[in-house]
Amino acid sequence: MARRRFEMHHYRHALLRMRQGDSDRDIAAARVMGRPKAAQWRHIARAQGWLDPQLPLPDDEAIAAVLQGPRRASSTVSTLEGHRERLRAWVEQGVCGTAIHAALRRQYGWAGSYSAVRRLVADIRSQLPPETTCRLDFEPGDAAQVDFGAGPTLLHPDGHDRRTWAFVMTLASSRHQYVEFVWDQTVATWLGCHRRAFEWFGGVPLRVIIDNAKCAITRACAQDPTVQRAYAECAEGYRFKIDPCPPHDPQKKGIVESGVKYLKGNFLPLRTFRDLTDLNHQARSWVMQEAGVRCHGTTRRSPLSLFEFEAPLLQALPAPAPDLGTWHRVSVHRDCHVQFERVLYSAPFTLVGKTLWLRATDAAVALFEDFRHVATHPRGQRPGQRVSVREHLPPEAQAFFGRDRSWCTAQAERVGPSCQALISHLLSDTVLERLRAAQGVLSLLKPYGAERLEAACARALAHGSPHYRTVKTILSTGADQRRDTPATTPPSYGSTRFTRPATELFADLITHPQPERLH
Repeated sequence: MARRRFEMHHYRHALLRMRQGDSDRDIAAARVMGRPKAAQWRHIARAQGWLDPQLPLPDDEAIAAVLQGPRRASSTVSTLEGHRERLRAWVEQGVCGTAIHAALRRQYGWAGSYSAVRRLVADIRSQLPPETTCRLDFEPGDAAQVDFGAGPTLLHPDGHDRRTWAFVMTLASSRHQYVEFVWDQTVATWLGCHRRAFEWFGGVPLRVIIDNAKCAITRACAQDPTVQRAYAECAEGYRFKIDPCPPHDPQKKGIVESGVKYLKGNFLPLRTFRDLTDLNHQARSWVMQEAGVRCHGTTRRSPLSLFEFEAPLLQALPAPAPDLGTWHRVSVHRDCHVQFERVLYSAPFTLVGKTLWLRATDAAVALFEDFRHVATHPRGQRPGQRVSVREHLPPEAQAFFGRDRSWCTAQAERVGPSCQALISHLLSDTVLERLRAAQGVLSLLKPYGAERLEAACARALAHGSPHYRTVKTILSTGADQRRDTPATTPPSYGSTRFTRPATELFADLITHPQPERLH
């Protein structure tokens, strides 16, 4: 049987009965204390003169002083007594006992056991002032607390098993929750979860209490934290204030910490999930049908019943919803493009080598040089995709890419049929790519004009040489401007002395056929 603990009122009650004449047996029968204990207490009281009923009962301080007596000095001294101050400093820094034991062995060559360290650490902690806390109360609609918790491992669409993460937002007054399981904790995921949480509640609280996750706070500080630029835009758009907890002090958002613990202990065990969609469907059903209707341990009311009073006090959702985007630093490469999530987006060639701000939303990507807007592109859909604007390229590149096959055909049609035929012949070559040759022929239009170019193309076709160099030579020598006249035949070639028609050559054979010869 465990030893009974006697309180001060037990001693006073027993002393009062002794002064009334009760024996130790009577006191034991009344279950005040046992006979041996009563006898021991009677002996002490008699020595102090407290059994005289004419005298007033001693106060609690006098009884406690007699019962405690002088404190006996310990007969043993810890081998770590010389390190007490050092251990006190380590304990105040929050160093655990096993780390203290290892440090003593490593740095000071101490060969004692861990039990000695544990006893001295316990003695030091008993002398330190106890830690105190204060429970915070929140008015309806005042605040929501947000945290991530580890979820189950599921098959990712890329074919590999990956851990999921539970995003939990809890209204601090009603304890109503929004739960969503996601694959990562990126800034885009963080912002999207906030949007869907506010739509789930049908309103926005005045404050959102968070920890110092990198997707929200870029530099943690108790006094001057630095907020992620995209999250600051989200807070401005939805009109709530960001309230980050001090570093290493998660108790400041203990409501959502308890909510995450409750989610892990009550929802996740003994359930199976096909995929992320099924996991989120079951989680929302659990929030509405189980977690939301339970009697909460602190409020002693169900979260959904309290949410009925809190919902009208939330801020209204903005209309339209803010366009949430993430900000990234990117560099303009030599090909006049920046890279974001393995997709290339063009930027003006004058910014090559500079670092820009890229703001990405679900539908578009915008580039900024400091505060100046540079370009906007539709969001790329596949890795390796190149989203370009021709005006962003250097002039020579714009000219080259602007003079494509369709451009050459259209220009040739405006010059004339001969030029069109020559360009069509060049572009239809099945062996050699002659786009540059076609561009070269059409470039002669500027110095020589359409009429001369058409004549040169006609002359090149007539000579059976539809090539760029032929056309250029005709124009440079002025051959296109010479009129072709038929050559005069000398008189000596006027008669046909040695020419005979074919009928005369073969007339004899026709009238007198030769007999066949036998071989």
